This record gives sequence, structure tokens and C-alpha cells, in this order.
Amino acid sequence: MAGSQKSSKKAPSKQKRAADADPTRAAERMNGADAVVRSLEELGVEVVFGLPGGAVLPLYDALFAAQKLRHVLVRHEQGAGHAATGYAQSSGKVGVCLATSGPGATNLVTPLADAYLDSVPIVAITGQVGSPLIGTDAFQEADIRGITMPITKHNLMVTNPQEIPQAIATAVHIATTGRPGPVLVDIPKDVQAEEIEFTWPPALDLPGYKPNVKPHNRQITQAAKLISRSERPVLYIGGGVIKSEAHAELMEFVEATGVPVVTTLMALGAFPESHPLHMGMPGMHGSVPAVGALQESDLLIAIGTRFDDRVTGNTETFAPGAKTIHADIDPAEVGKIRDVDVPIVGDAKRVLSGLTDAFVAKGMDVPSISEWVERLDDLKKRFPRGYEPQSDGKLAPQFVIETLSREVGPEAIYVAGVGQHQMWAAQFLDFENPRTWINSGGLGTMGYAVPAALGAKAGRPDKEVWAIDGDGCFQMTNQEITTAALEGFPIKIALINNGNLGMVRQWQTLFYAGHYSHTKLGGEVYVPDFVKLSEALGAEAIRVTSEDEVVPAIQRAREINDRPVVVEFIVGEDAQVWPMIEAGSNNSDIQYALNIRPFFDMEESAAESPAAIHERGK
Repeated sequence: MAGSQKSSKKAPSKQKRAADADPTRAAERMNGADAVVRSLEELGVEVVFGLPGGAVLPLYDALFAAQKLRHVLVRHEQGAGHAATGYAQSSGKVGVCLATSGPGATNLVTPLADAYLDSVPIVAITGQVGSPLIGTDAFQEADIRGITMPITKHNLMVTNPQEIPQAIATAVHIATTGRPGPVLVDIPKDVQAEEIEFTWPPALDLPGYKPNVKPHNRQITQAAKLISRSERPVLYIGGGVIKSEAHAELMEFVEATGVPVVTTLMALGAFPESHPLHMGMPGMHGSVPAVGALQESDLLIAIGTRFDDRVTGNTETFAPGAKTIHADIDPAEVGKIRDVDVPIVGDAKRVLSGLTDAFVAKGMDVPSISEWVERLDDLKKRFPRGYEPQSDGKLAPQFVIETLSREVGPEAIYVAGVGQHQMWAAQFLDFENPRTWINSGGLGTMGYAVPAALGAKAGRPDKEVWAIDGDGCFQMTNQEITTAALEGFPIKIALINNGNLGMVRQWQTLFYAGHYSHTKLGGEVYVPDFVKLSEALGAEAIRVTSEDEVVPAIQRAREINDRPVVVEFIVGEDAQVWPMIEAGSNNSDIQYALNIRPFFDMEESAAESPAAIHERGK
């Protein structure tokens, strides 16, 4: 078994498990492909998303007889990868996708990069040309290990069929432990066909892989002391809190200390937005209270986040007066972007539990921050979320999403594509629970929403799943609606159609003198006609053009549960995402609605209606 992780001759690690741990289970004779399927079943995998091809025909023959493993036939391998990601994010389990060699495998590159940047546990199993043909430029040969090495947590090629159970178990273990991420297993066609003696469980011997999940007590104590002495602390919460299932521990810490919270794009739902200490989402399109909380703080308590550039803007002017506590399970992230006063390496669940214990069980003084909370509450009152009505009489997309949130509620799972609709969804949906918000954060992958929503529904069939997509994103992966229709996943899709690549158009409006270079997708005529297209793909389709049609359309979509539903909302092309911070600039220069003054200089004393914001910005 060749792998990107170096092997070692050292003594077996604590993770090693004897292959004969259960002496009552005799070895079984089967081929390598059957061993792949059996290994996945033994590991508790229930669903695999894939598309067959020549180099995985033995695997598909094994799937034909699988008893416990459901295969979902996608229409494009990219859809398989995003579906696996959506499955993992909604369920908390590992997502698995399957593709053939060459173009099948390379079509997984984007989903793998997406999962890598968002730390999502997926395992991609790819077929490879037969061992004798490797390196000969054979038909549909591609060095998928070499191609994906920079965008996978680990990858390997199995050259010995006897090692298939170990390879699959290793892949799942690495993908789901420590900082989660994608793992690729490449298996030549002849290796899949060879017979082996299958035994379970296999030995896992990974001496170089020992994620540190337990934070050091001394660092926890130092962090608690800093928090106790702070006057303007803020919890800067990232997606790692959701991945570690630490939402309850986060709530306990906040209730014990009274420290206000901001949640990044990847952490929405980790802390209830209805809670009075939640300040919102920070960053380029974050709320004024969240951005203000970070900029004016004297202590950042960063948990499970990586100081992404979309949050920090210019790092030299980001939270300039704050000391920093940074806790992350990946030591490479701690101190990578910002100098840290107290570094903590460990699982977010344990970190938050340890910090709470320092204040509750050990009696450390909680910070005295009533004036700080009052300041942030004032920002919440002065700068509520709002939007400008559309001057062309078309629907405001924010109104659509706000109405959807009210009608459907916070128990549903919402999946977004990338662009303006993603930011509007992050701003105007109400997130109260973890694993109810799924989107492509780090890579920003257009075309993500439809297949990821399909995967989310497969992972949580008990949940109502809504994809919020734009007309640009939708045209990249809408073929997976057919997958959803034929495989029985009645997802709902709110299609925000402004006839443009909206976010690019917004930047062209603001920074390129309105030079709309190749961003217009449609016109006054519907090309494509998304209603007809969606119906052809197997979905029910509804077009909405006025405010009074919005609620009935949403209600109708919710009533249909035997097939997917696409609700197309025709919105204005000039709607923009506010607030906004220009990329790489000072976060203190946040622009609110159409007012370009820095928020620190604003003197509004009361909340303004969207109409008032619009009039003031003219």
C-alpha cells in the first residue's frame, strides 16, 4: 500500500488493533472489490455516491450484491463529491463517493478541494487502470494521487489486495479524527479483481498520526486568567465548534461568563441567533455588531477558526487592541495568521469544557463586562439587518429569504451555493441549531448547492432540506435534480434568479465603474426557462414574480414530498449585499446599506427601516 504518509518501523501505536481481535470470525474468501464493500459496511457506512466506469466495474459488480450499502447514482462525479460533503455535514458521519479512473477521478478534484478547505470528512474511492499499465499513458489513466495530494488530508494507492480492508479503515479513521478532511483511496482494476482472505477488524498502525484532542491544563488556566481580567472579550467561533459537537459546551461557557459571541459563516447555528449575547456573523458581509465586537475587543477568544481573510480583512488593522487566545485541533493553524498570547491545541469540546470548569468548578472571577455588552447591544439596535427595496419593482431577494426563514423555520437544513444568495441566506435565515447550515466557505464553489442538498437529505431524511441557489450556480449542477427525483430525495430549491452573476456584478458596480463585462446570464426572456428545465429534470416547478406569490409558493413546495421542487424567484438585478467591507481593507470601514461612512462615525440613534436606509443612501 503506497501512501502520502511516510511509513515507520517503530513499535505499533496505540491505534493498532489486531486483525484477529475477534477469534470467532474466520477469514472469508472474496475479491478486492467485495472487500471494499464489506469494509465500508463494517465501518457503518450506509450510503455511497458514485458513477460507474471501466476502472471500477469490479466494484460496481460488488455493489450489485451489497446488502447494507446504498449506492446513489449521480449524473456527474462532481455531484458525487458534493453530495458526500453535504451528507457528512448534515449527519456528522463520513461521506463516501466513488468514481472511475481518469476523467471520473479528476471530476472529484473540486469537491475534494472544497472538503479540504472546509474540513469535511469524506472518503473518495477511485478506480485506476490496471497495475501493468500504470505510467504508460494508458486509456483513462491519470495520476489522481499526485493531482490531489495538495488538497487531501491523506491519500494512498492500494497495490496489494490483501491490504484493502486496512486501507479503507485507515481512510475513514484519518478523515474523521483530528481536524476532519478528505482522504482518497486509489485502487487499480486488477487489484479489485484479485482474491484475498478477508478478516476484520484490520490493524491500524499510524505512528505518525496522533491528533492532540486534549488541551494542556496550563494553557486552559492561562486563558481563563486572561478572560477574567478582560473588559471587552468576545468569543470568535468557527466551524470547528460544530465539527466537534461543542455547541452545548459553548452555551455553558457563555452562560457562565456572559461573554458575547460572533459566529463565522461556517459556524452559523453553533450558537442560537436569538440569544441576546449573539452579535451575528463577522466578516466582509457580516453584521455591524459582529464586526464592531471584534474591532473594539481587548480579547479575542478564537475557538475552531482559522482567521480567514474574509473575516480579518487587513490583518494589520484587525482587532488592533486585542490580545488573542486561539484554540484549534490543528496546531498548524494556531498562530499562522495572527500572533497568539495563549495558544491551545485541542478539541473545541474539551477546550470549552475546560474553560467553563475554570470559572464554575474552580471559582475564577468572571469578567466584569456589563458596559461592553451595553455597547454591543447599542450597535444591534442602531444597525439592524435591512435591505433596499428594488427600484425596478421586482422582488427583493432578501425579502424572499427572510420569508422563507419565517415560513419554514430553524429546524430545517439550508444549503447554499456561492455568491450573493449565499450571503443573503447567511444574513436573513435564522439559525438556532448546529448542522442546519451547509455551504462552501473556503473554496467558494459555484454549483455546490443542489448536489450538497441531495447529500444532506440522504444524511438526514427526517429533515426538510432547502437549497438556496443562484441562477449562475444552478446552471452548473442542476442535472443532479434528476438524481434527487429518481433516488427519492424530495429536496426544495429556492432559485434566486437575477439574470446575472450577481456577486461579480456587485463588484463591477462598486469597483469597476459599472463595466458589466460578461456577467449577464439572461434577459427579459427566460433563457433557459428554469421552470421547463426543472420539470424536464423530474421536479415540480413554480415561478414567483410578486411578493403576494411568495408565501403560497413556499407553502405549495412544502406540501410536495414525492419529488424535488424548484421555486424560481425573479428578483432585481441590482440588489446588493450589505453590509460590506472591501477585500483587504480595514474592518472599521464597514459600509452599511448604501452609506459609505465608517460605522464608528455614524450617529443614528434608532433602528431604521429598510425604506429609510434606502432613502438615506440615495
